[in-house]
Amino acid sequence: MLSEKWCERWPSCIQVAHQRGLSDHVPLFLHADESNWGPRPLRMLKCWSDYLGYAEFVRDIWGSFSIQGWGSFLLRQKLKLIKACLKEWHQTHSQNMERKMLETKNHISFLDSKGETFVLHDKEVQEMHELSASLHSMARN
Repeated sequence: MLSEKWCERWPSCIQVAHQRGLSDHVPLFLHADESNWGPRPLRMLKCWSDYLGYAEFVRDIWGSFSIQGWGSFLLRQKLKLIKACLKEWHQTHSQNMERKMLETKNHISFLDSKGETFVLHDKEVQEMHELSASLHSMARN
């Protein structure tokens, strides 16, 4: 996907293929430099909102923070604090859903790689379909 001229002009760029997720497409990332842009942003798993008491937990925790400062600073600090609380909440409520999803993605990736070299047996094709369905179900919940 990169031409030789482009690589000469941008020598520090790296193209990396990541694991596919719910789609059958493999995401490609183009890293323009090796700068560290800081900590990863706050993210939310869609399944969290399906857990009973999640909305109340977030509302109560958000309201419990008493931080002084101007708007952007206040927002940044609250997001930083709620990120830590959500991480702990996630460990107790979702029973390592991310780990299960990662294991499923890894197994799909293994079967994809095997399928590039060999013809998959019917049992492996069926397993691939079941894993994909399982991954979709985990992502939905």
